[in-house]
Amino acid sequence: MALLPIKDYNDLKRISFQYVTVGLIAACVAVFLWQLSLGDQQGRAALQYGTIPAVLFGSRNLAPELYAIHPVLTLFTSVFLHGGWMHLIFNMLFLWVFGDNVEDSMGHLRFLIFFLVSGAIASFAHAIFEAGSASPLIGASGAISAVLGAYLVLHPKARLLVLFMNIIPMRLPAVIVLVGWIALQFMSLNSGAESNTAWWAHIGGFGTGMVLIVLFKRRGVPLFDGVGRFKPADTEALESDERRHAKSIFPNTVGPIAGNGAPKKPWGE
Repeated sequence: MALLPIKDYNDLKRISFQYVTVGLIAACVAVFLWQLSLGDQQGRAALQYGTIPAVLFGSRNLAPELYAIHPVLTLFTSVFLHGGWMHLIFNMLFLWVFGDNVEDSMGHLRFLIFFLVSGAIASFAHAIFEAGSASPLIGASGAISAVLGAYLVLHPKARLLVLFMNIIPMRLPAVIVLVGWIALQFMSLNSGAESNTAWWAHIGGFGTGMVLIVLFKRRGVPLFDGVGRFKPADTEALESDERRHAKSIFPNTVGPIAGNGAPKKPWGE
């Protein structure tokens, strides 16, 4: 991965803590530990709860002993399954870095619905383009791609700490990292190389997030970091926030901006 996000410099302004983001990470980890507990039966769980395009569209049927839930429901359950530790860790890292600010923009319940709906749409996008596939799709990548798309629409100017080639630390605007990420998905899709990665789920999820954020965000939450006609009324607070982040190396450790533009005390003080 050319640019691996480690953290962002973007305070929460409307919620005190990203409970749903943490809850989703905990749920994915718990489900993965359950998968590991199955031992040799892990593949069976993927067939039962992963999205199999051919089964979803009715061109193939699961064996009766594998039928656990309706195929449509697998669009949601597949989001919480993962194929290995690295698959899980990278997905959860992306959700941790970007999920809190998207949750902040819409509130806890809306974010949960956004995540589940986006994940289902991303899985469906994969199924459409791989309609004849009998391989199960598993992983939160599609839903997390929607989080990335939403973050790009909300905070393209936010600063990210990334590792270039997984080694060299760099600070870059989110727009560079996220546009580069989605461009990589398209390039990988068109490379013709064999891959187990569901590129269409990533692309479908990213586009879904960019659209749904407009519908799910709270009224008054600016788009594109307040650029142009989306500019918020409290520009002084926004500029103060930007100045603090330019000097800070720790993300999300200070509370929302006070009315006079000064930062409140760190959480827990």
